[in-house]
Amino acid sequence: MFEWIVAAVAAGGLVAVAFLMFAENVVPPIPSEVIMPLAGFAAAQGHLSFAGVVSAGTVGAVAGASAWKVVGRRVRRDRLRGWIGRKGHLLTLEPKDFDRAMGLFERHGAVAVFIGRLIPTVRTFISVPAGIVRMPWPSFLLWTSLGTALWTLGLASAGYVLAAEYDRVERWMDPVTQVVIAAVLFLYVYRVIRLRRQRR
Repeated sequence: MFEWIVAAVAAGGLVAVAFLMFAENVVPPIPSEVIMPLAGFAAAQGHLSFAGVVSAGTVGAVAGASAWKVVGRRVRRDRLRGWIGRKGHLLTLEPKDFDRAMGLFERHGAVAVFIGRLIPTVRTFISVPAGIVRMPWPSFLLWTSLGTALWTLGLASAGYVLAAEYDRVERWMDPVTQVVIAAVLFLYVYRVIRLRRQRR
């Protein structure tokens, strides 16, 4: 499984890395903690450029974050929070996630976009407050890109370093990768069901 995923990332190239990171920001169950280390691993194997991997991951993630900013800009705060209460379970989002992101943004302003990109669960949603308060695009893209680049660089570097122990890592990561993917799917289904029950 591990080798298959690495091969798939390598075959898809930088476009695949960018697309997966875009999807990770729009559909939370796809974790960047799996995508970027494997992309970094593929770079260490010579299939991709390391700088290209980090750049593609950053571009894809920033594109996904920008999509959420557009949502925040076009939908009123109360309506968006209400929608999350009704349908957010499909994206494993709760109103408290929205409140947390809004609180972080209100306390720290533009810097919150940078900080938020480094915090799991908040990473995806921190763009919404930026849209709600009409944060200028140049400032948003700057802080989002900086935080995202740091995040993707760290994850890709971890995968790149591990490639030095390819045989050992492959034996260890193959079952671990299967467990992680199964766990992510299980947690997604569990959260969807739990949030749906809470909504009812």
